[in-house]
Amino acid sequence: MRIPAATADSGAGPVAWHALPPADVAARLETDADRGLSAAEAARRLDALGPNVLRESAPEAWWWRLLRQFRELVIWILLAAAVVAGLMGDWADTAAIAAIVLVNAIIGFLQEERAAHALAALERMSAPVAKVVRGGERRACPARELVPGDRIELEAGDSVPADARLLGGFGLRVQESALTGESVPVEKDAAATLPPDTPLGDRRTIVHAGTVTAAGRGEALVVATGMHTELGRIAGLLDRAAPQATPLQRRLGELGRVLVVVCLVVVGIVFLLEVARGRPVAEVLMRAVSLAVAAVPEGLPAVVTVVLAIGLQRMVARNALVRRLPGVETLGSVTVICSDKTGTLTRNEMTVREIVTAGGRYRVTGGGYAPHGEFFRVADEGAAPAPDDVVAAPRDDPDLGRLLTIAARCNHATVQPSRSGGWEVLGDPTEGALVVAALKGGVPRENPSEPVVFELPFDSDRKRMSVVVRRMDGSHGLDSKGATETVLPRCVAERVRGRTVPLTDDRRRAILAAAEGLAHRALRVLSLACRDLAADETFEAGPHRLERDLVHVGLVGMIDPPRDEAQRAVARCRTAGIRPVMITGDHPATALAIGRELGLAEDDGRAVTGADLDALSDERLAAEVAEIAVYARVSAEHKLRVVNAWRQAGQVVAMTGDGVNDAPAVKAADIGIAMGIAGTDVTKEASDMVLTDDNFA
Repeated sequence: MRIPAATADSGAGPVAWHALPPADVAARLETDADRGLSAAEAARRLDALGPNVLRESAPEAWWWRLLRQFRELVIWILLAAAVVAGLMGDWADTAAIAAIVLVNAIIGFLQEERAAHALAALERMSAPVAKVVRGGERRACPARELVPGDRIELEAGDSVPADARLLGGFGLRVQESALTGESVPVEKDAAATLPPDTPLGDRRTIVHAGTVTAAGRGEALVVATGMHTELGRIAGLLDRAAPQATPLQRRLGELGRVLVVVCLVVVGIVFLLEVARGRPVAEVLMRAVSLAVAAVPEGLPAVVTVVLAIGLQRMVARNALVRRLPGVETLGSVTVICSDKTGTLTRNEMTVREIVTAGGRYRVTGGGYAPHGEFFRVADEGAAPAPDDVVAAPRDDPDLGRLLTIAARCNHATVQPSRSGGWEVLGDPTEGALVVAALKGGVPRENPSEPVVFELPFDSDRKRMSVVVRRMDGSHGLDSKGATETVLPRCVAERVRGRTVPLTDDRRRAILAAAEGLAHRALRVLSLACRDLAADETFEAGPHRLERDLVHVGLVGMIDPPRDEAQRAVARCRTAGIRPVMITGDHPATALAIGRELGLAEDDGRAVTGADLDALSDERLAAEVAEIAVYARVSAEHKLRVVNAWRQAGQVVAMTGDGVNDAPAVKAADIGIAMGIAGTDVTKEASDMVLTDDNFA
């Protein structure tokens, strides 16, 4: 038997698995989509293709890391001066210079000793165990033993163990922010038809290693393992990225070259003058060399190292851990800051920002998952609360109160304090945002006196979720939430100031226009509705019988908002002459909306996508990079290209990020900065500096 060409490294280029139907994928992998591979065939492929792990670079020996501290040209000059001083019998100078060089090397070595390997951190992201079907039997299998052609099963909370093409599923949503920068879980669809050039963030038919299943379940065929996965491709980029010399290191190198020239000129002039006066050649040579040694600033490396160490301690006090000593000086030389959006400029925490009911429009304050905020009644679409705006109390506003009750009941997420001192959501971030909004309005997640007794779960066809609630009087009601285009057509009425009013065509158009207005500002929009159930209705009648004759209650608009301090920080960067740039894998509309809110982009600005970058040569990008403030739907390679383009333009570039897709650019920048709380291990290990409080400011 042979290994299928599609699973071997044939050099023919990657297969666009996301664009192939499941039957073709199974045929190319020579596997049974229902029964999976046999145990014998899986073992044979594992032996031929190797384990499902990322290749790890051999660790550097401690002595090599110590010797690396002596690579500066100034250090070589000092060592040469020490040798010359010893040959001349000046052992005091020899000992002093040697001590200074050694102390300088030890300080640098100890500071870098903690640095681990980015590929090792990537490997820790792999799922340890996978649910696999082999020979028709479902079994638990170590993730490292998966091979292309294996059929795997995924459930909510599972880490995806390999890149796999979906065969089917139910309500499957995957959190891909660490890999793509997408701030909300991505809805997957095995039956979707996609072109081969679909960007990574839009590949709804495939799941990727290193991501996490947020909701639903699915079945898939493994198409790539180990270094052939998207995660492995990023590992390859990290492996190829060479460490960059800092501005200080470059200037010290230039100083060293100047010292060499000056010393040679001094030696030459003194030697020629003294010989011309008839002095003995040996005596003249010793005097000239002594003068050259005296010209070498042996205290310079020690002074630089001590000053950097003091700066490092001050940075630690401000929640910035500098992992490589020269990075302290580099930070002060930065002229461009390229920043990821999700988790860096924004919280990576979905937040309800706006609510629209028939009775009014409300702006919700408070960011992230902390259940603290207020509801302001505003007159204009997208308006921020003004000091004289009315604070709405949900308990006194029947429509707002009913909407928040539906948001809390029609939900699986829970909000709880995190170990870091903040708040975290267990479950889908979108549902978590609804729970937080309800808590801000004083509506608890669960009400024991009105329990949920039946559920119609979300699925990709209906794009709705509904629950049946038993009320205190013994009757039952249906609460529903979902996409406006699927909920509104099933509504026959709406709530207006606590009353049920027939839904006219004009009101339908007005609700759709309001939803489009929210979406235009990059808010994720949901409609919430309800109805009373008749006493003789059975819950098992199915969604088409239960989800009918609904009463539309209102719209909810949510987004992953900018950090409170980020807008001020961007303004201060501009004042200091530093150019901030956003680079994200998120949707262009979302990126541009956040960019405008932060002051990065003008109202008439545009977001350059990864597809746009693919159409530009490196030379063209370097010429145009200064005009672009927002990049969206970009991959790890695109981020790396943007950073390199700025560096080619002569700028000192900082790159901040938290996801795996940020790591290559973080490593390639003059100074790479990772988020300490939300950041992935690989990004932290590829960085020069870690923000321990995730504060971009």
